Amino acid sequence: VSAKASNKGTESMAGEKDDDTFKEEPWETALKTTVVPMDVGQFRGQKVSVWDLLHSKYIPEENRKELLELYQAGELTLEQVKTVVSTIVTKAEAARTEQPANARAESMAAEAEGTHLQED
Repeated sequence: VSAKASNKGTESMAGEKDDDTFKEEPWETALKTTVVPMDVGQFRGQKVSVWDLLHSKYIPEENRKELLELYQAGELTLEQVKTVVSTIVTKAEAARTEQPANARAESMAAEAEGTHLQED
């Protein structure tokens, strides 16, 4: 019987916490409902919310916090946040896809150098 009572207490406390999470700030709702068409990486061909872009692997935590603080303080407009975030994602993905190509080129150059050394 005491186990049931403690479960009910836990459920009602969890329910109260859930109620709080559904009360979004207007700025947060705006970020979640504003979408950007993306043509890079995991978002290729999709319309992605600014919120999802902000919380993607492409945006470092420090940048995310700074952008959110500036937006909440009214120093950045929603349009500015949207532009900055989509630019960061695009550049990060371009840098990521460029790296393996550079690594392959360096590897091939090293192999070619090794070949020349063996010939001598």
